[in-house]
Amino acid sequence: MTAAQLQWLASASYFIAATLFLLGLQRMASPRTARSGIQWAGAGMVLATLATLLLPGLQNLGLILLALVLGVASTWAWGRKVAITDMPQMVALFNGMGGGSAAAIGAVELLRFSLAGASPPRLTLVLGVVGALIGAVSLSGSVVAWAKLDGRMDKRYVFPGQQALNALLFAGTVVLGAVVAWQLGVPAIIAFFLAALLLGVLMTLPIGGADMPVVISLYNALTGLAVAFEGYVLGNEALVVAGMMVGAAGMLLTRLMARAMNRPLRNVLFSNFGGGGAAAGEGIAGSQKPIEAADVAAMMAYADRVVIVPGYGMAVAQAQHKIWELAQRLIERGVKVRFAIHPVAGRMPGHMNVLLAEAGVPYDLIADMDDINPEFPNTDVSLVIGANDVVNPVAKTDPSSPIFGMPILDVAASRNTVVIKRGKGTGFAGIENALFYADNTRMLYGDGAEMAGALVSELKALDGGH
Repeated sequence: MTAAQLQWLASASYFIAATLFLLGLQRMASPRTARSGIQWAGAGMVLATLATLLLPGLQNLGLILLALVLGVASTWAWGRKVAITDMPQMVALFNGMGGGSAAAIGAVELLRFSLAGASPPRLTLVLGVVGALIGAVSLSGSVVAWAKLDGRMDKRYVFPGQQALNALLFAGTVVLGAVVAWQLGVPAIIAFFLAALLLGVLMTLPIGGADMPVVISLYNALTGLAVAFEGYVLGNEALVVAGMMVGAAGMLLTRLMARAMNRPLRNVLFSNFGGGGAAAGEGIAGSQKPIEAADVAAMMAYADRVVIVPGYGMAVAQAQHKIWELAQRLIERGVKVRFAIHPVAGRMPGHMNVLLAEAGVPYDLIADMDDINPEFPNTDVSLVIGANDVVNPVAKTDPSSPIFGMPILDVAASRNTVVIKRGKGTGFAGIENALFYADNTRMLYGDGAEMAGALVSELKALDGGH
C-alpha cells in the first residue's frame, strides 16, 4: 500500500475508534451496561493502537512493540492480583501514568524542536507546553495521592505560607512555560518540567483524606486534557478525541462530587480540609453504647425495612460478600433491604458500587443519597459498616465543623442505627462522628467481615439453623 493509502486507513481507523470510545463512555453511565462499555472502549483503544502502527514513516517499531508487550503484561498481572481494597491506589497511580505519558510526549517534542532548531507553529508550541504542564502536575500529584491512600504518607502536610508558596510556584511555572513557547531552549525546558512536577507535589500535600475521591477524579480529568493537547502536537486524531472525552467526563464527575460535598472545587484544593478533628467524644453529648451480634440479628430479623450503608471500612475488612449474604437472609424473611451509597463514600468515585457489584448485589437494591434519604424516617434499622464522615450529622447541626453544609446520608433519622466499627477512632477526615453517640445508635465493635458473619450465624439460629 502507498503512504497515502496507509494514512487514509489509519485515519479511518481512528474515526471508528473514536466512535467506540463515545459509545463505550455512554454505556459506562449505567451499572448494567458499564462492563460492556469498558469492553467497547477497550476495543477502540486496541484499534487505535494498531492503526498507529500503520502510519507511514513510523520509526523505532521494535522499541514500540517491546514497550507494548511489557506494559500490557505488567498491568494485566497487576490488575488480576490487586486487592479490591487497593483499587483506589491503582486508579490514582494509573491516572498519574497517563499524565506522565502526556508530559513525556511534550518533553520529547519540545526537546526535538529545540535541538533541531525547528520553528513549529506557535499554537503547536503553546498546546505542547500546556499539555506538558498539566500532565506533569497530574503525574506528581497522583503519585502523592497514591502514597496517601496506600498509607505511605501522612494524610496532610501543612506549613505556614504554603498556599502563597504554591501560588508563586504556579506563576513561575507559567512564566517558564511562556519562555519555552516563545524561545525554545534546553535549560528552560528542564527548569519548566522540574517546576511543574514540584507544583503537583505541593498542590496535593495539604489536601486531606476526605477529599481524595475528588482529587483522583480531578487528576483523571487533567490527564485527559493533557493527552488531548499532546495529541494535537502529534497530529493524532485518536489522542485528541479520547483525551477530550476523558477530560470532559472527569471534569463533570469532579464537579458532581464537589457538589455532593457542598463545596466548590477551589475549596477542595485550597482549604486544607480533612485534617485532625476533635478527640474522640470531645464536645459531643452522650456515650457510645455497645451491642451484641445476637441482639442486632433479632432487631433486623423482625424489622420491616433495613438500610445498609457501606463505607471504606467494609472494603478494608473485605466484608462485602458477608454483607450480601446477610441481606439475602433478611430478604428471605420478608424484610425490605436496600443499600445506600453516598457519592464520595470510599476512596475513589464509585468505590462502593464496585464492591457491591463484585459481591453480586442487584443494581435495583442500590440507591443513591437523594433517593434513599426520604426513606430513613420509615426505616426500622440502618446498618452502617465502615462509613463515617458521610453519615455524620454535625454536617447539618454544627456550623463550626469543617464538613458543615456537606450533604450526608440521613442515617440519624432511622428508628434504630447499628454501626459496625473496629474501635472508637475518627474517620478518614479526622472528625468525630456525633451519630455514634446518638440515643438510637448502638455500636457493634469488631472486624467488619467477622461481625457480618456473626450476624449471619445468629440469623441462621433464629431460623432453626437453616
